[in-house]
Amino acid sequence: MATDGDASGPNTAERWARVSVVPSPLAELGMALHALSEPGHHPDLRGWATAVSSRLDPCLADRLCEADFLWRTTFSDVFAPFAGIPGGQALPGATLAEELDQLDTLTDEQFVNAALEFTCQLRYDLKEPGPLDDPELRRRSLELAAARGSVQERFTRRLLTDPPAVRAWFRQLMLDCDEAFFAEAWARVHPQLAADARHRTDLLRRKGLGEALTSLSGAISLDEEAGIITVDKLLVGHAATGEGRLVLVPTSLGWPHVMVLHRYGWQPSITYPASGTRAQAPSVEQLTRRMEALAHPVRMRLCRHLARAPHTTSELADAHGMSAPEISRHLTVLKKAGLISGCRRGRYVQHQLDLSAVARLGSDFIEGVLR
Repeated sequence: MATDGDASGPNTAERWARVSVVPSPLAELGMALHALSEPGHHPDLRGWATAVSSRLDPCLADRLCEADFLWRTTFSDVFAPFAGIPGGQALPGATLAEELDQLDTLTDEQFVNAALEFTCQLRYDLKEPGPLDDPELRRRSLELAAARGSVQERFTRRLLTDPPAVRAWFRQLMLDCDEAFFAEAWARVHPQLAADARHRTDLLRRKGLGEALTSLSGAISLDEEAGIITVDKLLVGHAATGEGRLVLVPTSLGWPHVMVLHRYGWQPSITYPASGTRAQAPSVEQLTRRMEALAHPVRMRLCRHLARAPHTTSELADAHGMSAPEISRHLTVLKKAGLISGCRRGRYVQHQLDLSAVARLGSDFIEGVLR
């Protein structure tokens, strides 16, 4: 996914000065709901998710099941209403109530299109008619929702028939979640998110956008000359800031996901894991390099050897019945993949497997595919 700056507008420094880093209570509530519905995505939060679920009022739990497709497999843009406010200058509200008020300012068409993301019937980065105005798209939306399940079909039918009623229902659901569990969670994570926002803003001013974005996630890169931010995600889409802002939203409960809002006509935003939430994982390219390095049988045997103790190239050559240059080539591949390290002892260099890097391969892979 790419977010484009306005190349014909102000200069680069002025364009990137329109980048804002702001926590969002509504987005964090959405992340909390996702963690509750998909605890496997968030192993570090399983204890919290279990505790919240065990004390959740059964009626509220049933109501959450009626709309969990808004946050379980997709993350609906209804959790970022500031982005839909015309002008591209709005920021997330300071409180959940303020952000729900922002949601109320969206048109019925905006709300319906954002709430129907789970049917995957719209191209988010193109201007297209919505199901409220297009009978054929309305029929298609119901058909796609029915394919997802009867609950989704009922929700979609209600949404297309009476958007204001569903909007009021959603607002009350969020307020009830706030009272039941989120207010306590927000009080705990907000100081961390506010501190992270201050840190990123300071980094943006001192070091520039490129370094600030790189610090958010290895999945984000910047082509400063072209004014394009690229995020390594599964889907392909584009959004332009134009004269508006790019908003960066830190999340504590959302690791490992990096979420990109790129809906046509909406303000682009990137939701990223706050620092301290989890150590930065390697990029997909680095992860691929590590897995390919370990796929070779000789290199796997070398890793087993080096896991026990450090060895020189000559020692490894003797042990494996190979020449020193052959061993050296395999060690170079492992070293480029970040799996082994070398330490000089007098005239010799001893190689050793980085056990922590190997131990992280599983979690790194999970983060790479989930973000």
